[in-house]
Amino acid sequence: MKLAIIPARGGSKRIPRKNIRLFCGKPMIAWSIEAALESGCFNRVIVSTDDDEIAEVARQHGAEVPFMRPAELSDDHTGTIPVIRHAIETINSQGGGVEKACCLYATAPFIRAEDLRQGLEILQGSGVDYAFSVTSYAFPIQRALRLTQEGRVKMFNPEHFTTRSQDLEEAYHDAGQFYWGRADAWLQGKMIFSPASLPVMLPHHRVQDIDTPEDWLRAEWLFKAMQAQG
Repeated sequence: MKLAIIPARGGSKRIPRKNIRLFCGKPMIAWSIEAALESGCFNRVIVSTDDDEIAEVARQHGAEVPFMRPAELSDDHTGTIPVIRHAIETINSQGGGVEKACCLYATAPFIRAEDLRQGLEILQGSGVDYAFSVTSYAFPIQRALRLTQEGRVKMFNPEHFTTRSQDLEEAYHDAGQFYWGRADAWLQGKMIFSPASLPVMLPHHRVQDIDTPEDWLRAEWLFKAMQAQG
C-alpha cells in the first residue's frame, strides 16, 4: 500500500484554525487532499487529526479519517516522524500493509500532483529512505547577517565578505510540502535530512511557509498570480 498522510492538528495558535481556514476559496487542507487524489499515487489518502471539525472538512473533500490522533501526539512539541509512525502503525493494525508513506502538510497549497509523482519515482528508483521537496535559498547563506545584543550587524561568515556571489556554493532548504518515505524508515524513526534522502527540486515561486498572517497574505497573492497565469 502507498499511503498519503496529512497531519492536521486543531491547536494552531499563530493563525487560528489555519488548516481549515479558507484559502483562495477552499479550506486550506483541501488543496493538499486534492493534489494527493489527483496524483494517482496512493491507495488511500488519510488525515491524522485530533479535531472533529477538521475531520469533517477532510471527509467532505475526499480524504479518510480512519482514526483520531491521541492528545499526546497533538501538542506544539510533537515532531512529524512520530505522527507519521503512529498513522502507519494504526493503519497496519487495521489490516493495511503500508509499504510507502508520504507525509503531506495541510498548509501547502502550492503542492502539485506532478511533484508527488516525481517524488514517488525518485524513491522507487533508488535505495534511499526518503525523497522530499526542497528549493534553493534565494540569497547566499554565506552572506547571512546576525544582530548583536547591542543591535549592531555582524556576519555569520565574515571570511566571505569579499567573495563573489557566483563563487559561493548554492544552499538548499526543506520546502515544507511533502516527504515520501519507505514505511520501515518512518517506523524506525530515521532522519529525513540525511545522505539517505534525495531531493525533489521546486522553484522559489512555489514555496512559501505559512506561519504568520503576513505569510498567509503573501501566499494568497502568489497563488492568485499563478492561477491568473494558468
